[in-house]
Amino acid sequence: MPIQKLDHVNVRTTDLETMIGFCERILGLKKGRRPGFDFPGAWMYAGEQAIVHLVGASEELAEYRPDQQLEHYALSASGLADFLALLRTEKVAYYCRVLPDFGIRQVNIFDPDGNHLHIDFPADEEADLSDYDGA
Repeated sequence: MPIQKLDHVNVRTTDLETMIGFCERILGLKKGRRPGFDFPGAWMYAGEQAIVHLVGASEELAEYRPDQQLEHYALSASGLADFLALLRTEKVAYYCRVLPDFGIRQVNIFDPDGNHLHIDFPADEEADLSDYDGA
């Protein structure tokens, strides 16, 4: 059973609407169809694939499971220069890295709940990779 791809990431949040807005505005995802679970949430889609599952968590749940942490999740994209311009317009802080030996451009950001994610762009996309502090 070889793994073929990442299907989705599941992120708990105590501020569901803010996280939905971040996914829509910054990541370009669209809120879409979701099973009728008995808890709040949203599935955020890239095209036909739900890749970020948001789960609305109460403050009590967040305190109950403080050991559940996510170092980061990564998404692949194209349009590096446009994405960096969007982050500056939206005043979202970021830092960039180029992967040694691969040349992949990584743009590292944090969502409104403080989760780290990076968006990977092809090595041949050129842009000013200067870090931005969100100011």
